[in-house]
Order: sequence, then structure tokens, then C-alpha cells
Amino acid sequence: MNNDEDSIWFAMRVTYRRELIAQRLLDEQGIENYIPKKYVRDSKHPRKKILAPVIHNLLFVHTTPSEMRRLKSEDSIPFMQYMMDMRSGSKIIVPDDQMRQFIAVTADYDETLLYFKPGELNLTRGTRVRVTGGPMEGREGVFLKVKGARDRRLVIEIEGIIAVAKALVHPDLVQVLED
Repeated sequence: MNNDEDSIWFAMRVTYRRELIAQRLLDEQGIENYIPKKYVRDSKHPRKKILAPVIHNLLFVHTTPSEMRRLKSEDSIPFMQYMMDMRSGSKIIVPDDQMRQFIAVTADYDETLLYFKPGELNLTRGTRVRVTGGPMEGREGVFLKVKGARDRRLVIEIEGIIAVAKALVHPDLVQVLED
């Protein structure tokens, strides 16, 4: 790996629901990656719950640009494709801080999390906040009333890809951020 380059988070599409195969191949090569998952009922065993991707074909990969080119050019993982920003035509790169917050909120597979596609939420109607206490301390997002929930929730978004609404955060633990 080239030491002159910094690792960045690439948002990737994996064709034909092979995101778990791609994750296994990346894990075998020691490349950091992340798939947001949740517990769902197993279709073969209705009483059993299994961990499944929240959005099929979505995978985040933390590596250098040259390493990503190698992964895609060799026959290592040919079914991975860059997610592109339709407005600019560039690859979607997720800032480290934003990805770290997203992983921190989604990694516990909390069943109360609500996931939303891009454009499903109007985040401009909410208030930008930072959580000042409790298990979510230090997390930043938008405090917003979302469909499917009675109370306002902390929403953390990876722009153009996915948004997640965390269960109720008490208003006393929220600090409003100035824009």
C-alpha cells in the first residue's frame, strides 16, 4: 500500500446483493469496511432473527485511492462499483468524522433505529444539534420529527446515501448549533 496516500471512506454499490460476499473478501484482505445492518425475521425460521443489510448493495470501504483501484482492476472484487454524485459526476467520498458518527449510531443494531433514503426527510425543517450527555454524547445531527416516530429524534445523514434516526434523545441533553 502506498504510504503517501490517506485512507478515505468510499461509498460503493455491490451488484446483485453480493454485499456480504464483498465484505468477506475485504475482511480477508484486512481492508476496513462497513455495512449498516439490522435484525430481521428469518424467512426459513420465523421465530429466529438474523442480521441483514439495511440497504442491499451498499458497502462503505476505508482504503486509499490506489488500493481501491487495485481492488477494482484485479479480479479481486469486480462487482463493486463507485457510487457517483449525480450533480457533480464525482465519486462519493464520506468524511471520516461523518462516517465515524454514522458507525457509532448504527453499530449496535438497535431495533428502534429508523432508516431513510435520500430525499425522504426534509432536514432543513429540523435543528442542527450536538448531544451533550448520555450514551450519544458528542454526536451531531439534526433534531427532527420523523414519520414512524411520535417524538423528535436525532437524525444522522450521509448525504445522498442514507439517513438514520436514533431513538429519543432527551431535549435537556441537546445543544443547538449555530450555522
